[in-house]
Amino acid sequence: MPDFTGKVALVTGGGSGIGRATALAFARANATVVVSGRSPEPLAETVDLIEKEGGRAAAIPADVTDAAEVRNLVDATVRDHGGLDIAFNNAGAFSAAPVADMDEDAWNALLATNITGVFLPMKYEIARMRENGGGVIVNTSSNIGAHRRLPGTGAYAATKAAVSALTRTAALENIAAGIRVNAVSPGPIDTTMSLLPGETETQRADRMKTATPIGRVGTLEEAAAAVLWLASPASSYVVGHDLVMDGAATA
Repeated sequence: MPDFTGKVALVTGGGSGIGRATALAFARANATVVVSGRSPEPLAETVDLIEKEGGRAAAIPADVTDAAEVRNLVDATVRDHGGLDIAFNNAGAFSAAPVADMDEDAWNALLATNITGVFLPMKYEIARMRENGGGVIVNTSSNIGAHRRLPGTGAYAATKAAVSALTRTAALENIAAGIRVNAVSPGPIDTTMSLLPGETETQRADRMKTATPIGRVGTLEEAAAAVLWLASPASSYVVGHDLVMDGAATA
């Protein structure tokens, strides 16, 4: 595990799933962690889990689609914790429907969360990291959209393809300032998002035996490990990359 002693890491979507697992992993690697999301209660649970293990964490609720709230989130992180070294922009949403049947409100909501919700944090994170001489940003994309196509996921796929493109462009724009920007593209991970409607975890496990070459769903710890590697000096030559972690589903 890398050592992030003295580093401050911001995690959006930190109240559950990959966000919570990654926040815990950063704290175990000695970073001070700020978790954010719309709902205070799950964030408080993440902070409590971290503090019970002796880590340092704080929660700042924010809506990543609201520019004023995002700016306050980043400014408060720097003000209260002395800087911003690492940002994991992980907040996201999923909605499925064929393109011809996609509700326009659902479309707009998905774009707001999955695209604007990455753009706004990056905008303010980059400004602060430039002031401090550098930093690392990791965005959550997906193997769906960025690397494969599935019928019924057009809107979601479009948002994640956009995240990957936005990541690469921001990487080119900011590497000279010492800011590395990369993305992760998870496939099926052990979260509720990977369950089909009405599916149990046991049924999902049976489905994964043939749905992915590796024969199983990915663990939250595996997802977090990929993010920490991209955030660490071990990946110092990795810039503008979209790291696929899907058990060879898109190989």
